[in-house]
Amino acid sequence: MRNQETLVYRHLRGSRMIRSTVLRLALMPIALALIGTAPKPKLGEPAPDVEFTLVSGEKVKLSDLRGQVVVINFWATWCVPCRRELPTLDSFYRVTQKHGLRVFAVTTEDSVPLYQMKKLFAAMAISPVKRMKGPYDTLEGVPTNYIIDRAGRVRYAKAAAFELDDLNRELIPLLNEKVD
Repeated sequence: MRNQETLVYRHLRGSRMIRSTVLRLALMPIALALIGTAPKPKLGEPAPDVEFTLVSGEKVKLSDLRGQVVVINFWATWCVPCRRELPTLDSFYRVTQKHGLRVFAVTTEDSVPLYQMKKLFAAMAISPVKRMKGPYDTLEGVPTNYIIDRAGRVRYAKAAAFELDDLNRELIPLLNEKVD
């Protein structure tokens, strides 16, 4: 009798596992299709909307920043070029923010505690981002920078650190553009 119960249990357990696996396999194309529909930031095209939650708690939508030039900087604490780039970016921002520049620094690590983020950015003017909702999650490396012009189009998308010359070359012409 005990062997029959064991066989029935194994059969039922096996059936449940098969059904579960079949269901997962059936749903996989749907999940992959949904993932594939997220708009990716492409040069010259309108920037996909994103919502930043800043360390201060303020929420900012990219679509609300039309008329301004926006830099989205993805960085990591372990990244040496990122740590060199942030002070340069901050200095440039301090000088040009009155001309319509906004800079958002997005850490690629969820492990950076809020108190550390506040400490890292206490002396900086750029906005540290605690959380971000949007399709900018596929990065080729860090740092990665996106520049969105006043009309909301992606004008720069590259995995590379900015030097001061790069910032001048990429941003000054955009800051001088008028919005139609």
